[in-house]
Amino acid sequence: MSAAPLLAEPPARPATPRLPAAARRLLTGTALSALGNGLVLPFLVIYLHDVRAMSTAVAGLVVAWQAVVGFGVSPLAGSLIDRVGPRPVVIAAPLVMACGVAGYALVLVPWQAFATATVVALGNAAMWPAVSTLIARIVSEEQRQRAFGIQFMLLNLGIGLGGLISGLVVDTSRPVTFQWLYLADGLTFVLYAVIVSTLRGVGGPLPAAETDQQGGYRDVLRDRTMLRLSAVALVLLASGYGALELGYPAFVTQVLDVAPRVVAFGFVGNTLAIVLGQMFAIRLIQGRSRSRVLAVVGLLWAVSWGVLGLAVPISTQAVVVTLVLAAPVVFALGETLFQPVLPALVNELAPEHLRGRYNAMSSLVWNVAGVAGPAVAGLLLGAHLGGLWIAVVAGGCLLAGAAALRLRRALTPAQDGLLPAEVG
Repeated sequence: MSAAPLLAEPPARPATPRLPAAARRLLTGTALSALGNGLVLPFLVIYLHDVRAMSTAVAGLVVAWQAVVGFGVSPLAGSLIDRVGPRPVVIAAPLVMACGVAGYALVLVPWQAFATATVVALGNAAMWPAVSTLIARIVSEEQRQRAFGIQFMLLNLGIGLGGLISGLVVDTSRPVTFQWLYLADGLTFVLYAVIVSTLRGVGGPLPAAETDQQGGYRDVLRDRTMLRLSAVALVLLASGYGALELGYPAFVTQVLDVAPRVVAFGFVGNTLAIVLGQMFAIRLIQGRSRSRVLAVVGLLWAVSWGVLGLAVPISTQAVVVTLVLAAPVVFALGETLFQPVLPALVNELAPEHLRGRYNAMSSLVWNVAGVAGPAVAGLLLGAHLGGLWIAVVAGGCLLAGAAALRLRRALTPAQDGLLPAEVG
C-alpha cells in the first residue's frame, strides 16, 4: 500500500467549474446547522446528569437510544427519499430535528429525555442521506468530491465554533445557559429548512420515465460492488471514527495517564487540521483513483494509532503529550481524503431511482461502525488491554485499506474517479 499515486504529478485537466448557486446555498445551511450542533454536541450527558440530576447510566442510554432508533429509520428514510425526492425530506427533517433539540431545554425526567431523543433520531436518520442525495442531484459528477469535501469542512468549522461559544457560556449551576443553547440549536435547524425551501426546481420526484423503473433494497443488496464498498467502509469507520470517539480519550487518560484537557486540545488540533487542509486535499485527489485514496486513508489512520501507541513505553511527559496531540492531527489528514471520496463513490454506484436507498445504506454503515468501534474500545480498554486495542484498530485500518485496493477491480474508471489520462 503506497501513497505514491496521490503524490505523482496530476494529469493536465480543466479547472473544476464553480459549484452551482443551489449547492452553495445548501452548504450555507449546512454550516449554519453545524454551528448549532456545536453549541450542544459535547454537553448532552453533562446536561442530563449535572443539570437534570439523571444518573450517568440513564444519560448514556439516552445517547444509545438515538442510535437504535436511527437503525430502524434509515432504511425507511431511503425509500421515502426515492419516492418523493430529497428536497422535501431535507426540509422536513431539520424541522423535526429543531423540535427535538429544542425539546431538550424542557426535559426534566428520564422519560422526557427518551421521548426527545426519539424525535432527534427520527430527524437525524432522515436528514443525512437526504442531504447527500440532494448534493448528488444538484452538482455534476466531477463536482461531487469537491462538494462533499466542502460540506465536511463546513461541518467541522461550524461544530468547532459552536463548541468554542458554548464553552464560554455553559454553567451547570445555571440551567438556563443550557436551555438557551438547545433553543439556539433548534433555531439553526429551522433556518436550514427555510434555506432549502428556497431551492426551486431541484430535488423533487424523478420524472415518470425514471420512476417507472422498479427497484428497492433487494437491488441495493444485489449490487456486489456496493456491498464490498460497505464492508470496507464498515471496517475502516469502526477502526477509525468509532475508535476515535471513545477509545482515544479513554486510552489517553487511562493508559497514558494524561490530563483530560490534553484530549480536548487533541480534538481541537484535529478540527483545525481538517479546516485548514480540506481544500488542499480536494485538489490533491481530483482525478485520482478513489479506491487507492481509501487505501491511503487506511494507512494514515493506522499510522495515527501507531503514533498513539508509541507513547506507552515513554516516560518523558512532554514527549507523551506531543504524541497524544499528534495522533488526531495525522488522523485528520486521512479524514480530509476520506470524507469527499466515500459519498462520491456511493453516489457514483447508485442508479438515480435508488440514490436515496444507497445513501441510507451508507448512513446505516456509519451507525453500525459508531456502535462497534466504541464497544470494542470499551471491552479491551476496560480489561486493561490498551496495547491489544492499538493493534486491533491499526490492523483494522490496514485490512480495510488492502480491501480498498482490491475493490478497484470491481469499479469502472469513471466510478473510481479516474480522468481519461490516468486510465490504463
